[in-house]
Amino acid sequence: MKKFFQEIKKDFQFKTAGPGQKLTESARDKAPKDQPPRPSPTPRQGPTDEAQRAAAAALARLEQKQLKPRGSSLQDALQNRVAKELEAEAGSSDASGTCEKPQSPLAGPGALSISGVYFTCPLTGSRLRKDQREAHIREAILQHTSVDPVAASIMKIHTFNKDQALVKLGVETIAKYLDNICLHPEEKKYQKIKLQNKVFQDRISCLEGTNDFFQAVGFEKTTLPVSDEDDTMEEFYVLGPDALAHVEALEGHKEQLLHGEPLRAQLDRQRRVLRPSPLATHFDLPEDFYHLTAAELKREQQLRTEALERLAVLRTKAMREKEEQREMKKYVYTLLRVRFPDGYILQGTFYARERVSTLYAFVREALQSDWLPFELLPSGRQKLTDENLAFNECGLVPSALLTFAWDAAILADVQAAGAEQSPGLLKPELLSSAENLS
Repeated sequence: MKKFFQEIKKDFQFKTAGPGQKLTESARDKAPKDQPPRPSPTPRQGPTDEAQRAAAAALARLEQKQLKPRGSSLQDALQNRVAKELEAEAGSSDASGTCEKPQSPLAGPGALSISGVYFTCPLTGSRLRKDQREAHIREAILQHTSVDPVAASIMKIHTFNKDQALVKLGVETIAKYLDNICLHPEEKKYQKIKLQNKVFQDRISCLEGTNDFFQAVGFEKTTLPVSDEDDTMEEFYVLGPDALAHVEALEGHKEQLLHGEPLRAQLDRQRRVLRPSPLATHFDLPEDFYHLTAAELKREQQLRTEALERLAVLRTKAMREKEEQREMKKYVYTLLRVRFPDGYILQGTFYARERVSTLYAFVREALQSDWLPFELLPSGRQKLTDENLAFNECGLVPSALLTFAWDAAILADVQAAGAEQSPGLLKPELLSSAENLS
């Protein structure tokens, strides 16, 4: 197409250039004297604007086709389809920019589940939203300094520093300093630590909270000469006289430091007891269960593109099961309900990767006869026998309804022994706070 238009252009230029001439002939000698001057030829009419636009569009399509690699049409079509789906979801976002939550497979109109995901601070007992956790935990640890400075400094080291490998190395180095003091209480060289020491700088000073720990256990920052022969002064941590008089206390501080863990807000189970209702299988989950960050959104786009590519490929059963397991890992939380024989429902919030054993413990705490073994049966499935499996491995995400049943063999033995089983299943104080599911 491009060559065609170039030939048209050359032909037009040739015909409008006038008569030809010899290279040795001037323009004046060329014209015959006995003939009148030849009238100027009428120029050929150029292509119209519409034709030029059509030609330009054709050339653009031709060039784009030449630059586009072969075999990319399917990939581009898949990516365009995924992009359109994500744009459609983004269009339904609220003013805060949170993506509209997808419907749960068990979702139903008007079903009441929970208002959101909440957490509890171990230090203050405050109830927190997801976006409040980090700031509140930091403030709670700082306030705890006035109560127990050693414990607060240890919490700072393990909580405020994200690189846990570096934390482990720094903690072990501090423990060696304290071990040297405890093993050699009379050696003064172990009672001072040079702050400009490379090991101290690389492993300890870089961690938030370490300086607070040294001061809390009895070290004092002071300036001392590097050696008796050198007048150069540098900063040292020197063990104070009070701490030196109770060296055995350093052993306890060392063990406390080595066994410290990051302080994290604990997931609030939001335990609720619901009265019997036909809406027990209906779940309307909050956006916290589905909220996607920018990285998660990018990952979601990749997964959808891969799913569309697999539509044209035959998959084995193992491939399908692996894909289902990966789909289950998208959820961070799950809302679980346990329906009892009397129709009452016990509801709680869990991490999707928590073990089934946590659900059994959660149910057992609510029972009057907590010593009797029982079973939990997912809808249409066999009982959960392996309590070490995670909820997402059992398909119990992002929500599920399970049925409670006493262990048949044990219950038969109890009845044969003539023992009377309590008519109520859940504790009376829980039943008194039962709510309607609407």
